[in-house]
Amino acid sequence: MARGGNGVLYSAYDQIVGRTVVLKMLLPEHRLDRAFRRRLLREARVTAQLEHPGTVPVHEIGEDEEYGIYYAMKRISGENFFSVLRQLAKGDEAVAAAFPLDRRIEIVRDTCQTLVFAHAAGVIHRDVKPENIWVGNFGEVTLLDWGAAKVWGESALDEGRYLASPVRRKPPADDSLTVEHGEPSYELPTLTPANQLIGTPTYMSPEQIANRDIDERSDVFSAGVCLYEAMAIAEPFRGKNRDETFDNICMRQPTPPSERSPKQHIPVEADRIVFKAIAKQTANRYQSMRELITDLDDLLMIVRQDESE
Repeated sequence: MARGGNGVLYSAYDQIVGRTVVLKMLLPEHRLDRAFRRRLLREARVTAQLEHPGTVPVHEIGEDEEYGIYYAMKRISGENFFSVLRQLAKGDEAVAAAFPLDRRIEIVRDTCQTLVFAHAAGVIHRDVKPENIWVGNFGEVTLLDWGAAKVWGESALDEGRYLASPVRRKPPADDSLTVEHGEPSYELPTLTPANQLIGTPTYMSPEQIANRDIDERSDVFSAGVCLYEAMAIAEPFRGKNRDETFDNICMRQPTPPSERSPKQHIPVEADRIVFKAIAKQTANRYQSMRELITDLDDLLMIVRQDESE
């Protein structure tokens, strides 16, 4: 089905239960590598323990003599939000009819609701982006790829273990971050080597870029970038290269979405919400996903009222 830098996805049929599932396993060259094995096992366990309508259920975690460690998860239908936005950018009228402004805002709002649950369990996603948001055929919204997630209170050496508790914990002061372009590379003895960046550059928060401690407000920032893109059908911070993108994120304010894409008829109130979500300083952002959701619900009422007139 898909192949990444470290792993591969297969469609498989569970003969006992009688259903099609997705298997995720390591690439052949990584199957005996302890660090990659631990990383995949950790990803599977974190995903399995986040039982929520907005996450993918994990059916089984195991090890095969030939193929190594794997985990089986539900196969979901639909397409990722990135694909939807790309088609909208190309002017696809059918997609525009299926995904009007309020629906696109609602998709981001539903993603934020999943993150409320994750944050309550002490998990920060660290790679929230349209490509990781899956829009189902029946309106369901699923947040994928928890492989880069940070579990509060978990040291790098503990990353291969189960989530200890759903109780919220603050990140330790000496915590370090990791990855480039959403594909972490890992070395023993730890799974998250210092001085690497975790996340996708165009959606990373300033504190991720600076390798500072993060909390749920980093996910708030990334969700704010997704909200901007969902409304304006344009990325707020993308530069000619990664360094320019990082400069834009850390030092520049993007054009308000209502001005960037006037044809989308974005309410001015949306500008305030976006800019609060993507504030450079964490203290100036929404302090939780719940706060952002409250304003998104109000925004949806405004947008739907405008569309009905």
